[in-house]
Amino acid sequence: QVQLVESGGGLVQAGGSLRLSCAASGRTFSSYVMGWFRQAPGKEREFVAAISRTGVSTYYTDSTKGRFTISRDNTKGTVYLQMNSLKPEDTAVYYCALTAGSWTASLATKTWDGSWGQGTQVTVSS
Repeated sequence: QVQLVESGGGLVQAGGSLRLSCAASGRTFSSYVMGWFRQAPGKEREFVAAISRTGVSTYYTDSTKGRFTISRDNTKGTVYLQMNSLKPEDTAVYYCALTAGSWTASLATKTWDGSWGQGTQVTVSS
């Protein structure tokens, strides 16, 4: 099973930026749709962004569109989430995940059945 390890979280002031990374083990990274999710205390898990196997297609929720950018480097087995113009409401634990499902099916659910990382905390102060 592919293992995912996130990094790059931290404390930042509102309006600042952070770049999250998620490194995958194994040689099959390009076989998976990759995504970022987040969960704030007392709230349900939220879909943040997704990227197709080749990186050509991306998806963002309305709350992150225009501020966050997802990208991937299949040669390094890593997916990134560049977060700009951060707001206090972006505070959450951020998780990366993968799925072997189709691009369309992957966007229809936040319960991906592939591997998940351990999460990295992002805290945005006002």
